Amino acid sequence: MSAFPSSLTGFIIVVFAVVYFLSAAIKILKEYEKGVVFRLGRIIPVKGPGLVIIWPIIDKLVRVSLRTVTMDVPPQDVITKDNITVKVNAVIYFRPLDPIKAITEVEDFYYATSQIAQTTLRSILGQSQLDDLLSKRDELNAELQKVIDFQTEPWGVKVSTVEVKNVDIPVEMQRAIAKQAEAERERRAKIIHAEGEFQASQKLADAAKIIATESGALQLRFLQTLTEIATEKNSTIIFPVPIDLIKPFLEKASAKGES
Repeated sequence: MSAFPSSLTGFIIVVFAVVYFLSAAIKILKEYEKGVVFRLGRIIPVKGPGLVIIWPIIDKLVRVSLRTVTMDVPPQDVITKDNITVKVNAVIYFRPLDPIKAITEVEDFYYATSQIAQTTLRSILGQSQLDDLLSKRDELNAELQKVIDFQTEPWGVKVSTVEVKNVDIPVEMQRAIAKQAEAERERRAKIIHAEGEFQASQKLADAAKIIATESGALQLRFLQTLTEIATEKNSTIIFPVPIDLIKPFLEKASAKGES
C-alpha cells in the first residue's frame, strides 16, 4: 500500500518537471520581435519570430521589439543664441535595426536614446536665434535627426524623424513679437498704398495725354461725369452747356485782357 503513494508522488514530480521544462524551453515571438539568446553568457544567432526553443538555465532569451517607437522628449529650457529663454519639447521616432547591438552596446537603449535627444535638443537649438527657431523649423528638425541618429548608430538604433512640437515663449517676448508683427503689417500697408497712388498717377497722366490729343474726349468725359452725378433720388438739376456756345465769349474776354 505504501508503494502506490510514493510512485504517484514521483509521477507528479516528473510531470511537473516536464511542464516546467517545456514552459521554459518553448518561447513564441511575435512577428515584430527578435530574440537575443545568451548561451552560458555568450551570444548565439538571433532567434524568431515564431516558435523558439531554448535550453532552460543554460540559455537566456531577451525580446527586442523592432517596431518604431514614438517617444516624447520632455520640455527643455533652451537659451537661444540671442539670449532668450524658451521651453521646447519634441517627439522622436526610432527603431532598433540590430537587436544584438541594441542589447549589448548599451544598457537600456530606450533610456539612452531619450537622454541623447534631450541633450541634443538643448545643444542644437541653443545655437539658433529665436527667429530661426520659429521660422526654420524644418531645417532644425533635419539637423536634430542627423545628430541624434549619428550618436545612436553604434547602438544599432535608427532615428528616422525628430519633430519640434511646441516652443513656449515668455509673455514679455510675446508682446514684443506682436509689436514687431504689427509694425511689419503697417509697413506693408504703407508700401501697398504708395504703390497704388503711383499706379493711379501714371494712369491719370496717360488719360490726360489722350484727352489732350482729342478735342472731343474732354466733352465726352464731361457728359460721363454728369451721368454719374445724376443718380436716382437726386434733387440737383444739372444742365450741360456746350463748350462751343461760350467759346466766343471766352475768346473776346481774353482779347480784351491782352489789349
